Amino acid sequence: MGIRDGWEGLLHGRTEVLDGVNTSGIIDRGGTILGASRTSPLEVKNGPQRVLDTFNELGLQALVVLGGEGTLTATSKLFEMGLPVVAIPKTIDNDVEETDYAIGFQTAVQIATDALDRLRSTAESHHRVMILEVMGRHAGWIATYAGMCSGADAILIPEIPMDGEGIERLCRMLKERKGVGINFSLVVVAEGTILEGKPITKPSFDAERGGESARLGGVGQILAGLIERETHLGTRVSSLGYIQRGGTPVAYDRMLATAFGAKAMELVKRGSYGQMTALRGNRIIGVPLAKVAGRIKTVNLAMYRVAEKFFG
Repeated sequence: MGIRDGWEGLLHGRTEVLDGVNTSGIIDRGGTILGASRTSPLEVKNGPQRVLDTFNELGLQALVVLGGEGTLTATSKLFEMGLPVVAIPKTIDNDVEETDYAIGFQTAVQIATDALDRLRSTAESHHRVMILEVMGRHAGWIATYAGMCSGADAILIPEIPMDGEGIERLCRMLKERKGVGINFSLVVVAEGTILEGKPITKPSFDAERGGESARLGGVGQILAGLIERETHLGTRVSSLGYIQRGGTPVAYDRMLATAFGAKAMELVKRGSYGQMTALRGNRIIGVPLAKVAGRIKTVNLAMYRVAEKFFG
């Protein structure tokens, strides 16, 4: 039994119950099959109770929720209120605690790595510094992994704020490369990187919430301006944006999603609700949602330091 439209449907009673959904042939599809929304029950008046009421009216037995930190926090709250629920971590940011990887991360890393490989060709041909801005609001997992895989000359992430001294070091390194005859450089930056004391945002109209809001984005352009001003090196920027979030999932994500789905069904069958499927080493286990809710898994700086050895 499937539920279309995610939290939105459960909140407003418009949920369509699908019996016997045909899942044959969808393993190579990205995105969502059953439907989803950006609505959190915690941000709607009486939202959690409305979800519970709709769930009971539909006569459902259990709910399996897929999502990132925000979704999992809402799910944990609903479990505390009595909703029989099991969760699966799904976010390209890979910032969910208690699991090594979340569904979608490896695909996003591959897309970013491919982009960096292509940018290197242009950077080398035109003797430029090329900056790639990737997603990562609070954690720089995509930037770190893709930068390491492509041999980036610098990786900037939210976990390591870039103050004036850090920008000076970066610019000095780029000039030193030029000085020894290396006429190009590749820099990858996560969108949430703190630059000179603040994250970089741009004004945006949030159609989902019906109002103006500030949205992360543009750190690559600001960084490019700083680099050009300090080094006089030609610098160009590309931002992957939502390209990272779509397309065909890589083999690893297909395997992980399948394994997580099987584990979720096992937990439901046993009545082990309030659990999230997680990858630990080579094992798929269940962990309490309470250990995940409201927490962000930041980049392991030991791994970042490995990548850092190859900067410049």
